[in-house]
Amino acid sequence: MAYAVHFAAAVLACWLFAQVLARSTWTWRGPGVAILCWQAIGLALGLSAMGLPMALGVAAYDRPTGSALVALGDDLLHGRLPAGVGAVHLGLVGVGFGIGAVLLATTVRSIHGTVRAQRRHRDLLTLVARDDPAAPGALVLDHPGAAAYCLPGMRPRVVVSAGTLDLLDRAELAAVLTHERAHAQERHDLVLLPFTALCRALPWLRWVRRAHDRVALLVEMRADDKARHLHAEAPLAGALRRFAAAGNRITPAGTLGLGDRDLDVRVQRLLVADHPPRLIGAIVLAATTTLAALPITLFLT
Repeated sequence: MAYAVHFAAAVLACWLFAQVLARSTWTWRGPGVAILCWQAIGLALGLSAMGLPMALGVAAYDRPTGSALVALGDDLLHGRLPAGVGAVHLGLVGVGFGIGAVLLATTVRSIHGTVRAQRRHRDLLTLVARDDPAAPGALVLDHPGAAAYCLPGMRPRVVVSAGTLDLLDRAELAAVLTHERAHAQERHDLVLLPFTALCRALPWLRWVRRAHDRVALLVEMRADDKARHLHAEAPLAGALRRFAAAGNRITPAGTLGLGDRDLDVRVQRLLVADHPPRLIGAIVLAATTTLAALPITLFLT
């Protein structure tokens, strides 16, 4: 029973950390560290959600969940069960494996849907997009709306619209292209994937959806930082303002776009010079890493 309590405590700790991180503004100054913290919370939540019913089901073995599951499997193979293990307990173990199967299935489904949307869009780009010296290294769509996005994958593409070329000056466009290349280089689509899967697997938990939204914003801020390191704050902030004013922004499915999340917040952040919160970031990262290590340890021992 003690191991079930540990898993339950881990789930509660995930919720508490998620509430604190969602309300913290220091994460805006250190989006890279904050993303790692969110990933640790997501891993801990998934493993603990699986482990809690499993630990309840094998509590009679009075050993860590991983070794208890091995012992249960051996007993089932030999047609015997210890006292205190009945149909209800086996059902709880099945629930734990079911949660794991749902998480795996939603992850696979998310990957499949995203890859399919990206493939369709990549095929479309070969038909309608063009090169333009005004946007070196990017593809240009002849569309009047504001669009700037990264199509991630093994062969990433940065895409802007003709409307964006008319909307931005040269410095702003260069900052935007760097922002989108940062998405491709750091594979921010893969950063978001586990949280998309958690949202689909645990749709009744509103704070899981909120975590996804916060990570999506941090991903944009991380790309903003890459752009301003090369081009300073003003060009990118100017581009974000113009995108906010344009209104009719375009971000196709399976892509990561410049102007689809909290533009005003991102502009204000760019214009306020501040140092990354190294101390608090290190403390929170250590705490969330320890949180993720707890269910892993319970499964491996």
